Amino acid sequence: MKTWIHLLCAALAFSPALSLAEEAAGFRDLFNGKDLTGWVDVNTSPETWSVKDGLLVCKGMPIGVMRSEKQYENFILHIEWRHMEEGGNSGVFIWSNAAPAEGANLPMGLEVQMLELQWPYINREKDGSPKPLGYVSGELFGANGLEIIPDNPRGKRSMSYESRCKGKGEWNTYDVVAVDGVVKLSINGKFVNGVSGSTYRKGYLCLESEGAEIHFRNIRILELPSGMTTPEQTVPVLAPPGR
Repeated sequence: MKTWIHLLCAALAFSPALSLAEEAAGFRDLFNGKDLTGWVDVNTSPETWSVKDGLLVCKGMPIGVMRSEKQYENFILHIEWRHMEEGGNSGVFIWSNAAPAEGANLPMGLEVQMLELQWPYINREKDGSPKPLGYVSGELFGANGLEIIPDNPRGKRSMSYESRCKGKGEWNTYDVVAVDGVVKLSINGKFVNGVSGSTYRKGYLCLESEGAEIHFRNIRILELPSGMTTPEQTVPVLAPPGR
């Protein structure tokens, strides 16, 4: 039987294709490098998301999300990303309802923040000082109604204990372990952030378009056994596209 150490090592191992360890552990690709199979546009446009040279390219406009076809409960998610503009903003939502409220662009869910390093300096406070630097290294927070308990609080958000993200044009690797309302985030090979007590524990994955071009690759998931999630902690199932 595979141990947690084996599974986490497989999750953290970089490879342009599934490694033998990942295949043995049960990882599968969420992005095939060819098209958008497995993903559903929620409120962006046909031009927002495309595939080029094996990469998933998001141009950043309009602001909104693309969701996974199915819901996930307990899992390990591996995702690699790079911003192409200074101050770029994006993220991945987990346990999301993938259904923005009327007048809103983004859904409920636990957001794993993806910001380019210059974001706090480009989006300054009213007094001219930079926004908190904790924003830019994988901050975790409940968006639009989802509540969490932060490991390293910045208000209701949890900021990483260590800044590990790279800047414009450089690839970053996130490994997200999500089990029974607890989330741990590894950034570029080290676990540095986490939350617990999520009010929702089963839902959709969403990739965010928020104003700047961002690229994704090697999006993989290992589904883990179900846990203690109740119906009240599960988001509503959305109808398949076209229905």
